[in-house]
Amino acid sequence: MGPTTRSRFVYNRRGRGGGGQCTVDEASDDDEQRAISSSSSDEEADNEEEEPEASGEEVDDGDDEESEGEDGAAEPANKESAPPPAAGERKGGRKGPITISLKKVCKVCKRTGHEAGFKGAVYIDCPMKPCFLCKMPGHTTLTCPHRVAMEHGVIPAPRRNTNTSLDYVFQSQVKGKISMVKPQFLVPNQLECGNIKFHQRRVTCLEFHPTKNSVLLSGDKKGLLGVWDYVKLHEKITYDSVHSCILNSMKIDAANDEILYTASSDGTISCTDLDTGIGSPLLNLNPNGWNGPSTWRMIYGMDLNTDKGLLLVADNFGFLYLLDRRSKTRIGHPVLIHKKGSKVTSLHCNPAQPDVLLSSGNDHYARIWDTRKLEPNSSLASLAHGRVVNSGYFSPQSGNKILTTCQDNRIRVWDYIFGNLQSPSREIVHSHDFNRHLTPFKAEWDPKDYTETVAVIGRYISENYNGVALHPIDFIDTNSGKLLAEVMDPDITTISPVNKLHPRDDVLVTGSSRSIFIWKPKTEADLTEERAKQKAKEYVYGSCSRKKSNGKHDNSSDDDSDGSPDGKNKKAKKTRYTHTVKGKGKSKV
Repeated sequence: MGPTTRSRFVYNRRGRGGGGQCTVDEASDDDEQRAISSSSSDEEADNEEEEPEASGEEVDDGDDEESEGEDGAAEPANKESAPPPAAGERKGGRKGPITISLKKVCKVCKRTGHEAGFKGAVYIDCPMKPCFLCKMPGHTTLTCPHRVAMEHGVIPAPRRNTNTSLDYVFQSQVKGKISMVKPQFLVPNQLECGNIKFHQRRVTCLEFHPTKNSVLLSGDKKGLLGVWDYVKLHEKITYDSVHSCILNSMKIDAANDEILYTASSDGTISCTDLDTGIGSPLLNLNPNGWNGPSTWRMIYGMDLNTDKGLLLVADNFGFLYLLDRRSKTRIGHPVLIHKKGSKVTSLHCNPAQPDVLLSSGNDHYARIWDTRKLEPNSSLASLAHGRVVNSGYFSPQSGNKILTTCQDNRIRVWDYIFGNLQSPSREIVHSHDFNRHLTPFKAEWDPKDYTETVAVIGRYISENYNGVALHPIDFIDTNSGKLLAEVMDPDITTISPVNKLHPRDDVLVTGSSRSIFIWKPKTEADLTEERAKQKAKEYVYGSCSRKKSNGKHDNSSDDDSDGSPDGKNKKAKKTRYTHTVKGKGKSKV
């Protein structure tokens, strides 16, 4: 945390094993090597989540191959030009000093002579590539007009054709239920509390409990499920071994709010009782275990059709599965809804007509389906995108609009699903072309906004705020493309790709690395207090690291390899963290 922030922390950390100390002789032997490699190691040891590389593609470091090639080419030349040994010198005499050449290699285009990426809060473009933000040539990211004004270049939607029968049905049955009065928009821009390192690995999904306002559910890359009551700050529970891989999506049963459905990269759908933490598998796409990546199926997209009691899930090979959540059985055969072999990243049922399904995939398309007539190549519409589509959502009230997030740094909006869907109504340029070590960014609607215009999404490119590089969370007006607000805190310097707005309260929750933060709007009392002094914050430090048998904590690296699972599902273990706050009031610096 920053030195200027007066904060109160509650620690619950396990004792660390004492590490061995290096002797003076051992340290002196390595002085030369440390001096040679200090410049390169300092640059490569940056936090992968705080300031990752700006390319969304996998980055392979070519420094080792380059240096090996140079040494191999220089060795024969040195042997030919070396003078003969002097008289009396031993044949196996001491060799001359070794010169190591470290060349700067661009991790975007893999060429030498220049570098690209972040330098603090400044992003340096690769001269061989167009602008990283808008993907257009002729300027750099620093001078990109979309960075100054997001609404630059946004074209208003044309007037739609209202002479169709479907439009008549919408106007008569759906539009009348939507309030035309825009509610007061309160931006949750003040950090209320946080749960530091609540998860063992980075947060991958968040969900609010439908009936308990202050209960938050979260999942991480290791498959751990967390339940946290952020009003009762210290009450939190984690369930281990619900899944053995990345927990990608979660949905709560509307008929029974204690039943949670979760989808994971281990190829299973689990039905978990939130009271006991015991999960029962509903679907297992890998009954024979790991047989290589070509056959391993992972589940990313999932949604519930509450009207018919259907659970819809999709895998990384483009297939859709239907499950009856009451009988817990599969219905029919899987249907290919995207290009074979491509990952289906998200599913969303229309809130006004749940039989209408929106799917997004790695084949650069978002597609609309009628689940009553599911067949391959039978989509009602195919929405083309430039790159991978991270997510697609219908608008929360009427289901009449579509909001998609694409890897080409574009947020696309379709204002009318019954109109012309060949091109979007608007394309909003926004920085979310993420690194592979991050959870994908997804723009989501504000469920409380009856006008269906406000969306929230985290930002990838950092900005310089009083000398600190921060990654704000953006509130965007999807009608005009304008930036309504940017939420940030100087204590949070990591990226926040997972964001969720509360369905009833003015609360925003963000998942940043392994931590979770709660944001609320500033009140008049807070504004008055800010004029006198900075408002202190309250955090909980509850590391989920488990002690191994050798006494060390499990703090493995957070890469994005989906890999094989750690093992079969076991009975969930419930771990409670209890904290005691000592003293009264807030500490002062």
